[in-house]
Amino acid sequence: MSNNPELRIRDHNSSKVPYGIQFIRWIGRERTQWYRGWALILTFFAYTTYHLSRKPISVVKGTLNPNCSEITSTCHGWKPFDSHSGDELLGALDLAFLFSYAVGMFFSGFVAEHVDLRHFLTVGMLSSGLCSVLFGLGYFWKLHYFAFFVTVQIFSGFFQSSGWPSVVECVGNWFGKGRRGLIMGIWNSHTSVGNILGSAIAGVWASGEWGYSFIVPGCIICGMAVIVFLFLVVDPSHVGCTPPQQHTEPLPVDTTFSAEVVFEEGDETAGLLKEPCSFKPESANVQRQLHVPQESTSSSPHGGEASAVSFWSAVLIPGVIEYSLCLFFAKLVSYTFLFWLPFYIQNTNIGGELYGAQTSADLSTLFDVGGIIGGILAGYISDKTNCSGITVVVMLFGAGPMLFVYRFFANANLKINIFLMIVTGVLVNGPYALITTAVSANLGTHPCLQGNTKAMATVTAIIDGTGSMGAALGPLLTGIISPTGWNNVFFMLIAADILAAILLGRQVWFEIYQNCLGYRDRNRLAFVESGNVHSTNGETGQTGQDESEPLLCSS
Repeated sequence: MSNNPELRIRDHNSSKVPYGIQFIRWIGRERTQWYRGWALILTFFAYTTYHLSRKPISVVKGTLNPNCSEITSTCHGWKPFDSHSGDELLGALDLAFLFSYAVGMFFSGFVAEHVDLRHFLTVGMLSSGLCSVLFGLGYFWKLHYFAFFVTVQIFSGFFQSSGWPSVVECVGNWFGKGRRGLIMGIWNSHTSVGNILGSAIAGVWASGEWGYSFIVPGCIICGMAVIVFLFLVVDPSHVGCTPPQQHTEPLPVDTTFSAEVVFEEGDETAGLLKEPCSFKPESANVQRQLHVPQESTSSSPHGGEASAVSFWSAVLIPGVIEYSLCLFFAKLVSYTFLFWLPFYIQNTNIGGELYGAQTSADLSTLFDVGGIIGGILAGYISDKTNCSGITVVVMLFGAGPMLFVYRFFANANLKINIFLMIVTGVLVNGPYALITTAVSANLGTHPCLQGNTKAMATVTAIIDGTGSMGAALGPLLTGIISPTGWNNVFFMLIAADILAAILLGRQVWFEIYQNCLGYRDRNRLAFVESGNVHSTNGETGQTGQDESEPLLCSS
């Protein structure tokens, strides 16, 4: 066996290298930067197809249950959804999908930590595509049984839950904390890109043979699953690359220091994200003292070399509960727009005109355009300010009034509607995007995990799974409330955004507190660097530390 450590790592993980990557190695075209970029691109398009295949149901709602206020010979829907209870049945389909998605998310996060992520993602994509195709075949088989459609939606939601924990852990494995907010903000645009493409593709057949609106996206995600299986490298260690730095390494041991917690200035996990863990990780070998920094590839369990943390341990990571509850209400609003916006546009008079199913689907994509802008903006601001909680809360408080403005002023004419729809998308989807990407990854690589990145999928699943419970509730309530008037629906959404912001109050307080203490911390560090440090026995001694090394408590 070779004496080269990198080659030994590669030999050990050769079974996890995709066949496509083995071919690229064979022709001598592999590069670390190439692997990192390819992982980002592949996960982007993988999750784009997830959203692309779940979007058609919102596009064809107007066809399954058309607005027949003006009786014409062409006004007919699809049984059983064209009845007086059609809205409730469509809402039940959304509930079936989203509730099974939420339940499946908790299982998916656990399973993803214990199996090969590439295989898990491939199976999930193929199964999701099959469910989409089956739903579309209901049109060609002339099925009018609600039980068939709701069963397909239940399985579809369960298999769709395989995507998010997998892609977040994969990206988190390749990219460290540095500019994670901005990188993941840009990367997270896959959600909106998938919605846009899904609306455009489904809209082509929405008014006619609507079965193709499901079959074509189902075939697309299945095709992408094959590419993922052949080329996705889920962890740097699988190809002998050095894992990224997830958090700043601790200081060497120095007995002249007291074990006092000092937050690193500029750490984006300040506040709740920097609190000590409520559990003792298996990999921890020293508690409440300073550690000797070591290379992440040798000392810190990473990727396939790490052991997965338990579900309860992941819940106890500081900040997980707060962000999970916040996402419950934030995702309730976002997914209500995802599943009902085309239907709302189709049944709303805009500038004295009603638009058809395809035009409504096309217009609804502008909300997702705003979502792309919002996700990037939230990530950028979070990176610059190191205050993810404050960023989320400010955008949520802005989303409430904007929802009111969109409901009561957007229908004056089409141009105003488009502008306000984009701005609403920025404020509604920005917080949702930040929580489910950068915040989840930061929590999943919390310093108290001792460098173990195996918590990322579990933490992501807990946060997004809780959020998906809200996502299931929102469309269901919309189906129940909308017959009483859309004003009531928007009031519900405004209340949800306000509650989401309030639930992050503790995180906001910690971030403000941390920033206020920043000045005093800098003074104390300068005092330490000058050699006037208070020792554990009350004497004054020299630190012996390089001034570039930050002080960080291991707990």
